[in-house]
Amino acid sequence: MTQISLYDANKQMEHDRQIAYWLFTLAGFVVLMVLVGGLTRLTDSGLSITEWEPIRGAIPPLSQAAWDLAFAKYQQIPEYTLVNHAMTLHEFKVIYWWEWAHRFLGRIVGLVFLLPFLVFLLQGKLARHRLAPLLGLFALGGLQGFMGWYMVSSGLSERVDVSQYRLAMHLGLALIIFGIALWLALSYLRGVDGRLQSGARVAAGGLIVGLILVQSLLGALVAGIDAGMTYNDWPFMDGDLIPPGLFAYQPLITNFFENHLTVQFDHRLVAYFLTAVIGWHIYRVLQSDSRPRVRQTAVYLGLGMVAQVVLGVVALMLVLPIGLAAAHQIGAVIVLGLAITHLHFLRHN
Repeated sequence: MTQISLYDANKQMEHDRQIAYWLFTLAGFVVLMVLVGGLTRLTDSGLSITEWEPIRGAIPPLSQAAWDLAFAKYQQIPEYTLVNHAMTLHEFKVIYWWEWAHRFLGRIVGLVFLLPFLVFLLQGKLARHRLAPLLGLFALGGLQGFMGWYMVSSGLSERVDVSQYRLAMHLGLALIIFGIALWLALSYLRGVDGRLQSGARVAAGGLIVGLILVQSLLGALVAGIDAGMTYNDWPFMDGDLIPPGLFAYQPLITNFFENHLTVQFDHRLVAYFLTAVIGWHIYRVLQSDSRPRVRQTAVYLGLGMVAQVVLGVVALMLVLPIGLAAAHQIGAVIVLGLAITHLHFLRHN
């Protein structure tokens, strides 16, 4: 009986390891999706495809007539008539391929989840009590596809770009999907047995994850209204530590979402606060927690945050070259991943 039980335990560990690698791969694809999405935004390509066709849209234009039709549809929206009215078909193809790649990659991410999930399910490697989180993750992926179109549709009639609110929602949901996939992958890989740690350090780790999500959403607002293209001095803003005009808009609440000055100021302020919180947390962990992996992940989180702040400052002062801006966005995902990993080691022995 002991040998059989040991065999079953080893077999289950191997199954869990396979599932973990699958979920790590899924998380990696989400990171790639965020990168391509960021580049699509930075190249102003997001409105080039004016229809949402989940099935047929996987096939790009394959003839001159198809390209002419796609271009004609783009010529009907405000971005073309008000901004890109001199655009040629060749230039349109460039932005079209960026948006098509982003959408096609989204379909690939869906298959990266669904096909291995079905294989594991048919092989009996997924216990019934573990299905709910995975099915929830798949549902969020479907919601993300709809959210992407909901975002794009905001720029097809009255605006020349997408709504910054919907952009933040789209990015936020992607980060949530990434975070859940990573957390589940770590749980399968580490074989957590339900014993949970609690206390001030665990609470601080959770707070840091939450703050990183908030900071990422603020970054989406900055990108959504191109707030990073102005006020490019640092550490001051337009020569002031606290610049005038932070509450110039009425009603007051709109300043936090639509005022270029306020949105960028908030993004800077939260970055400073988050860096201080992470620094204090690392100090406390190194002083009082003897678990090597907890200490190690805390240090990695600190290094990642410092690199992200430096990257953000450099990108801002150079007026957001595409490469640095994309790296800064991916840096946010990496820092979030480091924070989630650190929290996992805090929470589970």
